[in-house]
Amino acid sequence: MRSSPFPDAEVHRPLAAALRGRFGGARVRKIALDAGFTCPNIDGTVARGGCVFCSNASFHPGPIPDRRPVAEQLRAGIERERSRKRPRPAEVFLAYFQTFTNTHAPIERLERLWDEALSVEGVAGLVVGTRPDCLPEPVLARLEAIAATGRFVALEIGLESADDATLAFVNRGHDVACFVDAVRRAAGRGLDLSAHVIFGFPGDVDARVASTADLLAALPLDGLKLHHLHVVRGTALEGMHARGEFAPPARADYVRWIAGFIERVPSSFAIHRLVATTPARFLVAPEWTLDAPAVAREILAALAARGSWQGRLVSDRAPATRDRAACSGP
Repeated sequence: MRSSPFPDAEVHRPLAAALRGRFGGARVRKIALDAGFTCPNIDGTVARGGCVFCSNASFHPGPIPDRRPVAEQLRAGIERERSRKRPRPAEVFLAYFQTFTNTHAPIERLERLWDEALSVEGVAGLVVGTRPDCLPEPVLARLEAIAATGRFVALEIGLESADDATLAFVNRGHDVACFVDAVRRAAGRGLDLSAHVIFGFPGDVDARVASTADLLAALPLDGLKLHHLHVVRGTALEGMHARGEFAPPARADYVRWIAGFIERVPSSFAIHRLVATTPARFLVAPEWTLDAPAVAREILAALAARGSWQGRLVSDRAPATRDRAACSGP
């Protein structure tokens, strides 16, 4: 029988541990930034209205929009982190371009922003959140060049769902093939690649969660950020929920889904997050979102209770690949 690759009492590879390994044991913190971007499915490049679930205000720590230059946002964020009372303060910081689609701009503007961020003392690299249809070759080439200098460069690419009908339902503006193509084009460039996935859409059941895990396990990824679909004020999903057209996932279902999901993805993948979080002032449903740390513990406890761990079911499974057309991006 295979044995767990993790230390005693651990059943998965959290992002914090992966980053400590990358930075020689130092404590690493991401500083979230608002660089003034929008999205191609908001501004009309692909569609209008945005994803039905999206509210950037619900996950950003500061004002929306934050009009300060990126360097000022970074310095304030670093000062805030260093002032927090922790047994071990952060020593290394990453500039996290988080709000909206952070490669949806001319390459000249992106280069200026990335150079500005990397000029701030204490910043060791970039984390760029984006969509798969906003990764043209000039963007990937520039990020590759930065990584070649020894800087840490990460791309968080939003898949959200591995079901094309669901992506259409949420007004995502791209399909699964587009995501697969983006990951493959970004691979081999010295970038840390992660996928953002949400579970709890209509039609999400155990089998779909498992097939999503199999798809992602077959791709050249380094990490995964997992969220449950929750209803945030001011979104189209709030209206659907009010009309009885959508019910968020039950806590027990989500715990079971993610425990099973983690078994099916490689132990080398860093797990950035197991469950979504949002401030109470933004949340409509489900209420258990406010208990996210406890839900994460339940997921890990469910794995431990059955003597399992991240990656236990990966070997001896055929790769889940899709021979589908690539997307060209907006």
